[in-house]
Amino acid sequence: MSMRSILVPIEQHDLMTSTLQTALLVARRFGSYVEGFAMRPAIDNFVAMDPVSSMAMATVRQNDAEIAKQARSLFETFMQQHAPSAAAGNTSMSYGWLDAAPDGDNFVGSYGRVFDITVIGRPGDQPQSPRMITLEAALFESGRPILIAPPTTPTGLGENVLVAWNCSTEQAKTIAFAMPFLHQAKKVTVLTVEGGTVPGPTGAQLVRYFERNGIAADAITVGPEKRTTGEVILARAKALGCDLVVKGAYTQSRLRQMIFGGTTRHILTHAMLPVLMAN
Repeated sequence: MSMRSILVPIEQHDLMTSTLQTALLVARRFGSYVEGFAMRPAIDNFVAMDPVSSMAMATVRQNDAEIAKQARSLFETFMQQHAPSAAAGNTSMSYGWLDAAPDGDNFVGSYGRVFDITVIGRPGDQPQSPRMITLEAALFESGRPILIAPPTTPTGLGENVLVAWNCSTEQAKTIAFAMPFLHQAKKVTVLTVEGGTVPGPTGAQLVRYFERNGIAADAITVGPEKRTTGEVILARAKALGCDLVVKGAYTQSRLRQMIFGGTTRHILTHAMLPVLMAN
């Protein structure tokens, strides 16, 4: 099991450099193929009903073409500095571009089903931030893990991994996807936050599972100390010098977390290191 194919949606946002660098770190670790495509707004609901709207539609399509051109240039300029093109017949670390990808975020989820992982920038509230709808399309529709790039471009990934264990089905699935990283990590810490779990196996039992699979890991359990579970996870990851967090997404319902907040929502808003998530 490995991470041999990586999908990266390309659009103009403030975390694009970090996103590409995060994908590159994975590609270097596993000798992966990295494929980019242009993310463009969906225009299915823009119906041309009169000459004015027809002209507007033409303008939108022209802008779409320019967006795609710029996205390809951004991706290929970056990748050419680090890897050969797959078009030259390279079978190890290489890159390629999907031309004429459909518009809309749904494509991220559907196309991501034939990749090992999709790399996406951490969403934010600013106009030039990555969009939450893109991340959630990949998370819920691909059936594969996503790797969330932090605001600051990472220099390493997967050497020191924190597994945020809450005993849930979602976390178990995410760990299964993360096994290629865990097998190569120099240090793995299983963190359980008191009061932030559902009924299930303990962190010590997860460590025994890792040991049976040839992965050395330590289990620690900490109290929240008037902090949320998400705050504890990120604080402990920082204190341990971790360069990757493995976290199952939305153990509580997504709607509940959108309204009241939750661990997944906090990490999606505040993480300053790469996070591997699945649902």
